[in-house]
Amino acid sequence: MAKIYITGASSGLGWYMALEFAKRGHQLALSARRLDKLNELAELIKTQSDVSVHCYALDVCDEAAQQAILQQAKNDLAGLDIIIANAGIGESAPIGKGSFDSVRATIEVNVIGAFATLHHGVALLREDGGGQLVAISSVAGERGLPGAADYCASKAALTSYTESLRLECWNENIDVTLLKPGYIDTPINQGAASRPFLVGPEDGAKALVDAIESKCKRRFIPSWPWFIVARFLRWLPGRLLAK
Repeated sequence: MAKIYITGASSGLGWYMALEFAKRGHQLALSARRLDKLNELAELIKTQSDVSVHCYALDVCDEAAQQAILQQAKNDLAGLDIIIANAGIGESAPIGKGSFDSVRATIEVNVIGAFATLHHGVALLREDGGGQLVAISSVAGERGLPGAADYCASKAALTSYTESLRLECWNENIDVTLLKPGYIDTPINQGAASRPFLVGPEDGAKALVDAIESKCKRRFIPSWPWFIVARFLRWLPGRLLAK
């Protein structure tokens, strides 16, 4: 079974992926800012399986802490096979409205935090001879949308970074997987005015874990209908999206 590290596991997709991975017998190292929620998740997992679960308090914006926690997770599990950059926030507002602090926070967590996970993660995997890196981006990264500029931009940045990483790892024993979820019913999107093609968190997590285990290069989650919708979205005339 694989040894898996997940950032942002205290809620949302990270929480449900951890449950799904544990159900399949994988060993886990979980990080998030809220250690109490991670411990709650670990206790829940222990009632359902006998896998090892290690929890770490981590703010992904702290790059030095990211490196240290990754090393600690590797030590605790005697190696890491899969590193998942999942931590993210979804606060957004129309450009020029509200506080710029929320924009800064989105970029720091979704971009700098995710980049740091992948940056230190690939170095660790290279030391050990290989493994898999996973980035949780979003369909929102396919195009800038009104009212969500910072979130869309953050996910577009993560998409490009991950695709560059894949090319840099092309001749190494390192798989790079980019996943782009649509609307999965988690707190990050529960305040959205519209959530088309919504799926439950358990089904969403199962699709994510299936994609990770398949070592695919890139996949929309769920694949249907988002691989069609995303393509259509890129070419949709702006006047149909404008507010």
